[in-house]
Amino acid sequence: MPHVDYFFATISPYTYLAGRQPFEIAARHGATLTCKPFDIMALFPRTGGTAPKDRHPSRMDYRAQDMARQATKAGLPLNLRPAFWPTNPAPSSYAIIAAQKAGGGDLAGLVAGITAAVWAQERNIAEDEVIRDCLAAAGFDPTLADRGLLAGAEAYAANLEEAVARGVFGAPFFITDDDARFWGQDRLGDLEAHLAGTL
Repeated sequence: MPHVDYFFATISPYTYLAGRQPFEIAARHGATLTCKPFDIMALFPRTGGTAPKDRHPSRMDYRAQDMARQATKAGLPLNLRPAFWPTNPAPSSYAIIAAQKAGGGDLAGLVAGITAAVWAQERNIAEDEVIRDCLAAAGFDPTLADRGLLAGAEAYAANLEEAVARGVFGAPFFITDDDARFWGQDRLGDLEAHLAGTL
């Protein structure tokens, strides 16, 4: 059975724009998928990247145009200047890690819900109430937000180290079990073609 490791950041607009697609693509091709949320702001300086606040204005202007186009293509609402961005992504990442371990809910819905809270709903995903709402909406026990914090913190830190070691430099980033790598929600078609054996 093929497998996909899904590296992402809960504050990444492109993770939001990926939506449920990574999970749907994996399901269509009988692949398993593991969520590996990580600290993208810590990743950038370690892999040659630059945090958005430090990028040249021309890059940021292009980013805004591209995000708007991608949102239109995806049919998703998008606020280019969300009220709570950047915010601390750790608590929401811990919740996803705990939910993945617990099972029983809609993990794709949880990732989509948390990222939509940032980019479409003007909610602060560093707040426990917001995380609990997202957990409940995706069919998970909302008290997962309060449990396993140490395990979540350890996994979150380990995901960053694994991302660096395996060549991840942005989000979303997909790595298959045969080490094929795909960066960006605009490469999901390539991921699907790879899983289908046509690329």
